[in-house]
Parts: sequence; C-alpha cells; structure tokens
Amino acid sequence: MKQRTAIMTTLFTSLVLSACTGTPKGTQAVTGFELDRYLGKWYEIARLDHSFERGLDCVTADYSLRDDGGVRVINRGVNLDAREVDEAEGRAYFVRDESVAHLKVSFFGPFFGGYNVLALDDDYRWALVSGPSRDYLWILSREPELDPAVYRELVKDAERMAFPVNELIKVEQGDACNEWR
Repeated sequence: MKQRTAIMTTLFTSLVLSACTGTPKGTQAVTGFELDRYLGKWYEIARLDHSFERGLDCVTADYSLRDDGGVRVINRGVNLDAREVDEAEGRAYFVRDESVAHLKVSFFGPFFGGYNVLALDDDYRWALVSGPSRDYLWILSREPELDPAVYRELVKDAERMAFPVNELIKVEQGDACNEWR
C-alpha cells in the first residue's frame, strides 16, 4: 500500500508540475524559434495583472545565456509612486525542442512555470507571451513603444486565443521611465 501511495503521489506531483509548465489549452508556442535572436532586452508594453508585477511600470525583461545552457532572466520594474526599483533574477530552460518557444522559467528555487511565445515578429521586434494558463499574458517589444496598429493586432490575436484582453494593463514606458533606464 505504501508503494502505491508513493507512486500516486509521484504521478500527481508530475501532473501538477507539468500543468505549471504547459501552454494554455488551444494555444501553440511558436516553432522555428531562434533563441539567439530572442536574447537581449524587451520592454513590457501590456500585461494581465498579477501580484508579482502589481504597481510596476518601466518594466523590462533581459535575457542572456547561462553557463549551464539555460537562459538568465532579469525582470526589472519601477514603482513610480514609491520611486523604488524591483528586480528579480530567474532561469529558463526549453521544455523539449529548442526550436519551439516553449520554456519553463523559475524565480523561486525548484518551482517552474510555463513561458510560451505565442506570436513573434519575423524580425523579433515584438512578442506575445503567455504563462501556463490564460491568467498570464504579456505583450513585449524591443522598443519602449509599440506601433498602435501592431498592438491592436496582438490584442486581437490574444482575444482569438480566449485571453481576457479587456483586463490588459498598459505599462508606462514613456518619459517617466527615462531616469530609470
């Protein structure tokens, strides 16, 4: 009986953890992905609200290679009202095939969450990124501002994938951010 309980616990834990690193049902990560082209600084243009970025503007994500073959992730944002910088360092690894933009990322010890690039410009100038569920969505750009027509198309893409786009928060990336760059 103990062995059966241990096996069931292992299976349950595996299922829970794989759900945390999965893609939202009905979506697909970009294929033909080239990590070297994705590395570097990205500006957060919009996001769905969640506790670990609440109140932050001037948000950037900086991706670089790690010695172990993974990706070093530095997320940085500013609470403009409090004039405080919040920075978190994480690590990311491909879940399977390195040509598929489906990674797992961790900022907290051994716990990983999904990082899925769902849409990506051919020139790697903008990206639509989700977490493991429709509770997490980001619109990223290589520049602090994104062409409004491109933004609208990304929002339409996200809406077609059943993300709650009416809850998107536009992130301040204008003049108020200049002293923090």
